[in-house]
Amino acid sequence: MKLKIVLAAALVAAAPAFAQGANPKTVPAGDYTIDPPHTEVLFSVSHFGLSNFSGVLAGAEGTLKLNPAKLADTQLEVSVATATALTPVDKLTGELRDAEWLDSAQYPKATFVSKKVTPTGANKADIAGELTLRGVTKPLTLHAKFVGAGDNPMKKLYTVGFDATGVIKRTDFGVSKFAPYIGDEVTLTIHAAFEAANAQHAGQ
Repeated sequence: MKLKIVLAAALVAAAPAFAQGANPKTVPAGDYTIDPPHTEVLFSVSHFGLSNFSGVLAGAEGTLKLNPAKLADTQLEVSVATATALTPVDKLTGELRDAEWLDSAQYPKATFVSKKVTPTGANKADIAGELTLRGVTKPLTLHAKFVGAGDNPMKKLYTVGFDATGVIKRTDFGVSKFAPYIGDEVTLTIHAAFEAANAQHAGQ
């Protein structure tokens, strides 16, 4: 009980630090790296047109060169291990790593590299780039939203978080098994946390 009270007090004390990051323009510019345990890529497809089915990829790696004052200068590069694909069905989880699906043995990583970042609102931006999956590279635009920023009270590191969504066609990347019965369009939902490396205050 005492530990819980101490943790709660620490989180309350840290709240102002996070509140300062509510405005994305106040986020320090600089280099950030992904916080893997707090970053995930969710994928969702139509199941025979009757329901939607989802899974997750974890353990992402990557870097963010962030410039809130001039988003056009922002650069993002992220990769995720395809062998981390996980669904609620053990048999399907195993199949996703096979050659007919993600082919994790031959193509262990999926990678996204940004080409252009365009503001679309006070805390939103479109990130146009290229996704490489199973050795095939196709354009992909992620619709990103700033979530928050501040000092992580547990790790004592300045952290900035974003959510993003995008849609790909799996057949474009050679994943055609059971299409179109299992949907061709795959909706991606990304929750990402980045930790500061050498950030400086925006505008300096």
